[in-house]
Amino acid sequence: EGRRSLGIGMETGDIGPGLCCASFNQDSTSLAVGTKTGYRLFSVTSVDKLDCIHESTETPDVYIVERLFSSSLVVVVSESMPRRMNVYHFKKGTEICNYSYSNNILAVRLNRQMNVCLCSLIESIYIHNIKDMKLLKTLLNTPSNPSGLCALSINHSNSFLAYPGSDTIGEIIVYDANNLSTVTMIPAHDSPLAAITFSASGTKLASASERGTVIRVFSIPEGLRLFEFRRGMKRYVNISSLSFSPDAQFLCASSNTETLHIFKLKQHSPSGEEDAPSWSAYVGKMFTAASSYLPAQVSGMMSQDRAFATVRLQMAGQKNVCTLATIQKLPRLLVASSDGQLFIYNIDPQDGGECTLVQKHRLFGSNKDWEETEKCELTEPPQACQSYAATVAIPTSGPVTATLTGYSEDGGAKKGEVIPEHEFAAGPVCLDDETEFPPIKWCRDGSGRGKGRRP
Repeated sequence: EGRRSLGIGMETGDIGPGLCCASFNQDSTSLAVGTKTGYRLFSVTSVDKLDCIHESTETPDVYIVERLFSSSLVVVVSESMPRRMNVYHFKKGTEICNYSYSNNILAVRLNRQMNVCLCSLIESIYIHNIKDMKLLKTLLNTPSNPSGLCALSINHSNSFLAYPGSDTIGEIIVYDANNLSTVTMIPAHDSPLAAITFSASGTKLASASERGTVIRVFSIPEGLRLFEFRRGMKRYVNISSLSFSPDAQFLCASSNTETLHIFKLKQHSPSGEEDAPSWSAYVGKMFTAASSYLPAQVSGMMSQDRAFATVRLQMAGQKNVCTLATIQKLPRLLVASSDGQLFIYNIDPQDGGECTLVQKHRLFGSNKDWEETEKCELTEPPQACQSYAATVAIPTSGPVTATLTGYSEDGGAKKGEVIPEHEFAAGPVCLDDETEFPPIKWCRDGSGRGKGRRP
């Protein structure tokens, strides 16, 4: 069991000063970090200010913490109880329920629209209905997956799950979490998978292998290859995270190197002509024409698109997690690093190039320390790039604010046993606070410890 891969792509032996894991929520408005003393939740809707909206010190050594969008529901797994998943309402300081499994929990993924909670173990996956924690499906005997690699789309009509189909090559199984059936298998890479992620619409899936040199994007549910990007040729790297922009026009990739890459998912016109041909486009056409005379491996490398924009981090060798978000009406790249810092960069969505560091925040220390965070000189992009909508579409609808109907009293495992698939909860419970998301109900775990316990 020993070392486990954590949410930020770190292992327990590689963590920074007190940082055990880090993850952005489903719409990149919040950052959750697990620490040696508990966990913290931050709001990342502003560039200059990093608000710590909640801090818990009740459970030490938290290596998984996932927040459900901007709700008060948070899922926590700690080193002291690695086989138990705790679901909290952090604003009320109450444990909603807990669930125990037969092996260590390696990853948790949440999806509010389809009310899915996914829990990944080394050779099995459990799918729950997050309304009452009813066990919907257990996928047993999945290929060995010691890092808990998996992805869950957040779209209400395309609720797909992706996980490795092999531990020796880069096969991806796409599973319909709504209809509880396998959709397709994608032969994505020759080497085992290192990272996978869905676009917000659930219609695209990006993947990278353990070699880390090529990143591919596939259509879902068809599994057809849409794009292929080359991160580099000189060395293999460990891709720690992949993330689409909200409109799936961009894809960012972070690794254990000092360089982050942003790729532009641009469909080439049928004629191959551009409105304003550039020198790089002209050279690209020359390479394309010459590739037919070269060996297949070389011509394949020449046909792969390169990074549209890059970021040079201030440190090398630090593991990190990245996301693309629109903050204060501008496209930003957010990077949380294993040394306990959050970096915010501006992106030029028209010309790309080197991204500008506009702010960095410390994830540790007192509130006074956060207020005294070192500020960088802000360099705003030119006026022509002030709106993300000038080049890419921004979703006009906000996050779904549907209210859950309640959690059943039998949502947690009794006496630490795994709840069998046929032992479903009786149904949702009517609550007095149904106007608040999510509502609270004590779940029995055989000891009564769930009631009133602070997260």
